[in-house]
Amino acid sequence: MAETTADVRRDIEMTRSRISDTLEQLEHKLNVAQLVRDNPWPSLALAFGAGVLLSGSRADVKAAAATVTATKGASGRLGTVLDDLVSHVVQTFQGAVEQRIEGLAGQVKQAIGAPSTPRTAATSAPNNSSLGFNQQLGGDGMTAPRAD
Repeated sequence: MAETTADVRRDIEMTRSRISDTLEQLEHKLNVAQLVRDNPWPSLALAFGAGVLLSGSRADVKAAAATVTATKGASGRLGTVLDDLVSHVVQTFQGAVEQRIEGLAGQVKQAIGAPSTPRTAATSAPNNSSLGFNQQLGGDGMTAPRAD
């Protein structure tokens, strides 16, 4: 009962063919999109039933309650930090915009020959060079600065 290599190869090819056919049949049976296309009304009824069951389980309410419990006490600390951060960003942005507007106004005054009044140190806005607002304009006087 000795098998030749040709017999073994033939058996392997037959096994591969059977496995391939089986996989194709499984893919066809498990193709949900095709099942829905073939049977739209039962699919709709099944989806509706699943939605009713999920809404009856009140899983969303339980998840919300668990989230509130897990974050209790953190919201006060986090809110304070976020408020301070937003306040700082707004103040910095406001100062940078004011400085930029005053710079543009000075350039306009210079272009039309009006006397310009320099700002005093007490009224000057904070230095926001990292934002790129105190950089010189381009040759046309309208080019926006780069913020890198």
